[in-house]
Amino acid sequence: MEVTNTINFLSFGFLIQFIHPVIMLGLFAYLLYTGYLGFQVRRTRNTQGDIKKELIQGKYPLRHYQSGAIALAVMVIGAVGGIMITYLSAGKIPVNSHLFVGLGMTALVALSAAFAPLMQRGNNWARYLHITINITLLAFFAWQSMTGLQIVQELLTIS
Repeated sequence: MEVTNTINFLSFGFLIQFIHPVIMLGLFAYLLYTGYLGFQVRRTRNTQGDIKKELIQGKYPLRHYQSGAIALAVMVIGAVGGIMITYLSAGKIPVNSHLFVGLGMTALVALSAAFAPLMQRGNNWARYLHITINITLLAFFAWQSMTGLQIVQELLTIS
């Protein structure tokens, strides 16, 4: 009987449920890095002299833009994938705060990315909205990580 439980614990159907949490925790760390790049873009824009020359060498605007595009793609795929995996493993989509906040976060990351062309044209109001949206997104992501870890704990105790 113990062997059967071990096999179920390591089965593909069981393990697939952890793809979404692992991807999203990685994305949270990646978003922090993307935020760091954005901070460096802002520093580059607001600094003068030799420090500015040094910061320009880091190519922070390009790196931040590319990093944001990757974050957007991973967020959308991770959200849709999480919903699909939940449905395939549980046969239903639980309607709860984790789902709604996750969908809201997906909308926020898309909205944040939509401001990129306006920021490239020098619109400061778009920059401030972009920053505000992303700080809000990180706060939601921190909360979402906590609710997600509770769901993972439930999965581990059920199996």
